[in-house]
Amino acid sequence: MTISYHRPIESGRAYVARLRALRVSLIIIGLLFAFGLTGMMIFVPAFWAWQPRQPEYEQMIIGFYAVLGLFLLRAAGNPLQHRSLIWFTVWSSIVHAAVMAVHAIRDPAERAHLAGDVAALLLVAIVLAALIPKLGGAWRL
Repeated sequence: MTISYHRPIESGRAYVARLRALRVSLIIIGLLFAFGLTGMMIFVPAFWAWQPRQPEYEQMIIGFYAVLGLFLLRAAGNPLQHRSLIWFTVWSSIVHAAVMAVHAIRDPAERAHLAGDVAALLLVAIVLAALIPKLGGAWRL
């Protein structure tokens, strides 16, 4: 019988440091997603708001990232129990950044987004993927 419990590959100080850095990263990213996106769209629109302005689109994006941010804050308490949410954040950030990068490259008026939201989402993906502890195989009985 196999129990699908995975244990961390690494241990000791490196594991504790990685987990602590992941928790801090989840808190920072969670706060930015939950509360910072609106301000960035208002105060630095060239990097964060697409033209022409579309309030319905902006509200949808802000709502989605606010909820994701709140869940990332919750995940910071015990990241190993929330691995699927963290990996969802990694992969959805990569896909979202890739789609925006294509549009930013095709439209010269939107190129600033390559240094704004595209770069920010790729940074989020890289940080979370690098910090999440690696897990070994399943336990066997």
